[in-house]
Amino acid sequence: MSLSPPRPKGPPLNALRAFEAAARLGGFAAAADELCVTPGAIAQHIKALETWAGAPLFERRSQGVAITPLAQGVLSAFSLAFDQLGEAVQTLRSRAAPRHIRIAALPSIAQLWLSPRLPAARALSPDTTISVTAMETPPNLLREPFDLCIFFRDLPIQPEELILANDVIFPVCAPELARRLNEPGDLENIACLHDSTWSGDWKHWLETEATHIKAVGPVYSLYSLALEEAKNGAGVLMGHSAMVEAQLASGELVAPFHNKVVLQRALCVSMTPSARENSAVRSVLNSLAGRKLI
Repeated sequence: MSLSPPRPKGPPLNALRAFEAAARLGGFAAAADELCVTPGAIAQHIKALETWAGAPLFERRSQGVAITPLAQGVLSAFSLAFDQLGEAVQTLRSRAAPRHIRIAALPSIAQLWLSPRLPAARALSPDTTISVTAMETPPNLLREPFDLCIFFRDLPIQPEELILANDVIFPVCAPELARRLNEPGDLENIACLHDSTWSGDWKHWLETEATHIKAVGPVYSLYSLALEEAKNGAGVLMGHSAMVEAQLASGELVAPFHNKVVLQRALCVSMTPSARENSAVRSVLNSLAGRKLI
């Protein structure tokens, strides 16, 4: 009579995922935020994994947790495994729905650069569905369900990234306000509009003008809102060429000075390996860029 003893069970996948995220991000709260669960759920998963392994993976401290040497020694292998799993899932999704393209972008990019280009992309590929998600930080394309990711990146860029446009900055304002500006020194008596994301842009531009005036004015958390206020005549905004080209073309905004500064930053797109192989993605991306990128 043959016997079939029960086979030992491995730890649940969710417990392994919770461990990898907490170890990589350095805490339970950060892992909970990434995995869209509560810190308590992360703690329970890790406690179950520690029970299964028979050894602690984190040191609990009053100011949070610290990864143990045991956990540190296996973290890279777990991260690689989840990256490979995520890539496989992305490939499956892309091949199952090759004409449904998902784009992640900075909110200002989604509103000011991407949105005006979508009609032409849809007209070129009418059987393709394009979804856009605005987010403040770039997603992990190996693990999150996006084909394209469009953000500003510091130079030099990574090998898998492509430059859509260099980040060129210069002041812009409503035509009526521009009539009061003959030289950069006139800005001292004009409100200078600031975006909180790019707080150093005014300083960069003024340094090239060798002027000691300070750009003083209100701060906005949304670049699109600051842009609207500039159009309303509320002050002078530091324009980013990729973000203000439509307003300059329409005459809603003008550049009162000639000086433009090219930053060590660029508007870039990155994509998953499966997206690179997708003809629909390539067609949409080339349309958005206005030239052949891939």
